[in-house]
Amino acid sequence: MDMELTQTFLRGKNPCAMGYRWFVRNNLSGGDYQTAMDTQVAAGRVDDARWLLENFGSTNAMLELEHLEADNFVFAGTLIVRGDVRVPGQLLVGRSLQVGAGIRAGTLEVKEDIHCGGALFAQTLQAGGSVKAAWSVEVADDMRAEHVRAGWELRCTGNVTLSGEAVAGQGIEVQGSLQCAKGVRAGGAIHVQGLLEVGHGIATQDSLHCGNHIQAGWGIKALGDIRAACSIRAGESMQADGDIVAGEGYGVFAGMNVQQAAWPDCAWVRALRKPQGLVSGWWDAPADARLQGA
Repeated sequence: MDMELTQTFLRGKNPCAMGYRWFVRNNLSGGDYQTAMDTQVAAGRVDDARWLLENFGSTNAMLELEHLEADNFVFAGTLIVRGDVRVPGQLLVGRSLQVGAGIRAGTLEVKEDIHCGGALFAQTLQAGGSVKAAWSVEVADDMRAEHVRAGWELRCTGNVTLSGEAVAGQGIEVQGSLQCAKGVRAGGAIHVQGLLEVGHGIATQDSLHCGNHIQAGWGIKALGDIRAACSIRAGESMQADGDIVAGEGYGVFAGMNVQQAAWPDCAWVRALRKPQGLVSGWWDAPADARLQGA
């Protein structure tokens, strides 16, 4: 059922004077919610449509399209597109966004989940639920979501903030910070220029490089090196097939969330060589090093 907008109803949300006058002047009072937003977007008043969506919320409406190509697009319900999505301006969705092919958008904001059958490119990305793309996820500015899963690379020039986990079939590259309440897993290398802070563990099939601190609530595992410009901290164990290297003057800390008596079982540190500045954790030297008395 469509939501009917009246002048009284609208005034109760304290709209800006200019937007309210435009609403009245264009006889939108008494019409349904989605039609009002469509009219605003068509007139180039996308921020007014955004205000309506933010103040009146999502609906149970569903819109199915073969393709979507528009300067801007705002829909209060669930949007299903079988083909490509091309919206260089703002793409705002009140519930979920399901796309069979690729997505290319400017500002992409979805209140629930985003499912993409191809690659996802956006200037900024914000989702209240999960972001899943069969191919790559690339964001030029900041990204916020619950979970992010990319079949290929995950790349972001800004900051990535997740209330869940980040998973990429190939590499992860973030120029800002990467903060996840849960874990980070990648089939390729992980490169984070800012702070890398993870509530659970970090695992990569390649190297892990960070231009700031690395902090994990659980363990850290890499098939290559683990390198940071500052400290490396793990709540439990730390393992690299290569070297573990913290920044000059910084330490390597394993077992931060484990009692010292349990370090040999739960907070061991394994690497090609013993890390310089190893402050905590149980150093478990490689077998050949043990034979040489290292």
